[in-house]
Amino acid sequence: MAFQINFKDIIDIFLVAVLLYQTFRLLKKTGAENVFVGILTFVVMWYVVTRVFHMELLGSIFDMIINVGAFALIVLFQDEIRGFFSKLGSNRRLSIISIAKRLFNSGKKDQEKIDFDMVQIVLACRNLSKQCVGALIVITRKNDLDFYTQSGERIDANINARLIENIFFKNSPLHDGALVVSGGRLKAAACILPVSRNQSIPKNKGLRHRAALGITEQSDAIAIVVSEETGHISWAMNGKLMSKVKPEELEHFLATELAKD
Repeated sequence: MAFQINFKDIIDIFLVAVLLYQTFRLLKKTGAENVFVGILTFVVMWYVVTRVFHMELLGSIFDMIINVGAFALIVLFQDEIRGFFSKLGSNRRLSIISIAKRLFNSGKKDQEKIDFDMVQIVLACRNLSKQCVGALIVITRKNDLDFYTQSGERIDANINARLIENIFFKNSPLHDGALVVSGGRLKAAACILPVSRNQSIPKNKGLRHRAALGITEQSDAIAIVVSEETGHISWAMNGKLMSKVKPEELEHFLATELAKD
C-alpha cells in the first residue's frame, strides 16, 4: 500500500514540531534541555520497539514506563508547566479577563496616581542603591501573585519611598524576601519567591537576582533588584535580566511597560 499524506497530516506534523520546539525552549531556560533530549530519545526507542519491530516483552516494559512516566513528568516539571499556563493566560490578546475589561470597563486609570507610585519606587531604589542596601521589589501586572504574598507579611499600604526604604533596612525584620506591589498598593513584604534554575545566570548574581528571574519566568510581573554588594539596580521581565541600570533608565522602563497594562 502506497504511503499517502494529505493536508491534515502536514498541519499535524507542523503543530507537533512547534510544540516540541517550544517545549525545548522552555526547558532550555531552566537548564533541563538534556532531560528533554533524553525523554525524546526514549519515546523514539519506544515507538521503534513497539510499532516497528513489535517486540512484545520489551514493548510491554516500555509501555509501563510510558504510563508511569506521564505522572512523573508532571511532578518533575511542575514549575515549568505552571509557568507555561501562566504565560498563556497572561497573553493580552487571548486573555478572557483582558477582553472583559475592554468591554465592560469604560473608566480610565488614574495616570497621575500611577506616575506618583512609579516615582516613589524609583526614588526608593535610588536611595537604597546609594546606601548599598539590598532590595527585591515585584510589581504585578495581569497575573495574580496571591500565592506568593501569602508567604510573607501582609502590609496593604500606600506606595511610599520612605516606607519601602524602611522595609529593606538591614535591621528590619522584613528586609529578607520580596516586597510585592499590586493594584497601586504595597501588598506584602518578606515574600518567598521561586528561584530560577537557569544555568546561564552569572555566578556573581545572588539569590535576589535568581528570585527575580524565577518570578518573571512564571508570571508577567516586573522585578526590581538592588544589589547589597555593589548597589547596582537591575530589573527582570519575562525571564530576562537587565543589570546596572540607572534610576532614570528604570523610570523610563517602568513608564513604558506599565503604560501597556
